[in-house]
Amino acid sequence: MEKLIGRTQECDELTRALHSNRSEFVVLYGRRRVGKTFLIRSYFHDEYDFHYVGAHKAKSAIQLQNFRKALVRYSGTEEIPSLADWSMAFEQLEKYLESLPSSKRKVLFWDEMPWIDNKQSDFVAALEYFWNSWVSSRDDIVFIACGSATSWMADKLLENQGGLHNRITRQIYLRPFSLHECQEYLKQRDFDWDHYQVIQCYMVFGGVPFYWSLLENSLSLSQNIDQLCFRRSGLLHGELDELYYALFSNADRYLAIVRALAGRQDGMTRDELEKTTSIQGGTLTKLLRNLERCDFISSFGQFGNKSKCALYRLCDFFTLFYLRFLDGERSYDEDFWAHHSTGRNVVAWEGLTFELVCFQHIAQIKKGLGISGMETKVSAWRYVPNTLKTTRELPSEGAQIDLVIARADKMIHLCEIKFSEGQYAISKEYETHLKQRMEIFRQVTGTTHSLRQTFISPHGVVKGIHSSFVHSEITAKDLFTE
Repeated sequence: MEKLIGRTQECDELTRALHSNRSEFVVLYGRRRVGKTFLIRSYFHDEYDFHYVGAHKAKSAIQLQNFRKALVRYSGTEEIPSLADWSMAFEQLEKYLESLPSSKRKVLFWDEMPWIDNKQSDFVAALEYFWNSWVSSRDDIVFIACGSATSWMADKLLENQGGLHNRITRQIYLRPFSLHECQEYLKQRDFDWDHYQVIQCYMVFGGVPFYWSLLENSLSLSQNIDQLCFRRSGLLHGELDELYYALFSNADRYLAIVRALAGRQDGMTRDELEKTTSIQGGTLTKLLRNLERCDFISSFGQFGNKSKCALYRLCDFFTLFYLRFLDGERSYDEDFWAHHSTGRNVVAWEGLTFELVCFQHIAQIKKGLGISGMETKVSAWRYVPNTLKTTRELPSEGAQIDLVIARADKMIHLCEIKFSEGQYAISKEYETHLKQRMEIFRQVTGTTHSLRQTFISPHGVVKGIHSSFVHSEITAKDLFTE
């Protein structure tokens, strides 16, 4: 098994659960393919007192049959009856666990738990009774529930208002890798890609460890992308449907939202989503919440506006890439990336997607600016003329700022984000544009705080007469810090 990269906080939480003086109910959740099972397997070295994996779209009878097989394997006895329902299954689990030494803490790992539950199942009710009637009176059980269907994990476990209300002792939300963790993973596998190539790879696969595990160090980045995505036999050629249909019932509605957001990488308001998708009210609220729980979308405020004006943005890199270049079999060229990776369409996509990379690395940007420990508010900002009802005279020219970092010490970083293979050269015209935009920001927002122009680019800016306007820089080196 490969070495575990990162996940230090998560391992510390598992250690505390393993060595506490009470029974523990640990919920581990996060996006599909993010490495939840690998984390548990690596930490416990595949040594559990009981391990069971739910089967996708299997009926209760099959799930129970598989559960009995797991019990037979761990108990070492065939004298376990056929299981009619989950209440009976948990009774047999109790009998097995009671046969183990009382001095030993017992680790139970339930993987893909959401797949166990279905409309005809009594699983959740039986689980509630198992915990409250048996486990709660003991101090030797470490029960780990794991699943990718984050909405199910939240609704049925974390926010359970029934028998499991306030029973969860620890929750571990596993996020995708950062750029630093992806680079460490590549080093472990003898890749020699530089920061620029790793960022390009991140813009395709995000920080999803499973996708990075499919890369081959004997191939270039373009060759890897073609082999995995554009070849008809590629392991990720049909990944989009598998990803969403495995997580959501009524996946078409989720994909309608995702497709709408893919067309507007600068983000959309709720009102704009309602008009585009025709999904409204509580249904839209539920779909947005579930997509956000699964790390497919994120919501963020606009500087100076209330939460109702929040923007929703598609933040799953692979989904963005797939919808841009693969959706609907847009290309029948199996070497598409090798042939077009420097083309105008790809370059434009990289520029927009690098903004998302930066939004995913706010902590690293703050560290690079020397404000890690300072309270900040992070947002985007856009101004469209004639849309704000005010008595003040406002500019007739619109403006947009990629990233705004407002500091507690009354300073605001207006961040300009550019993806460039070399140092970015600021022309006289571009300097004028940035200065005008800063003035529009000050006029429209009415802020009296000190404004600082910050430039974020892999290799920084070319030093010259027009770069003196830039107060601070963030480069790839900063984005790759821990």
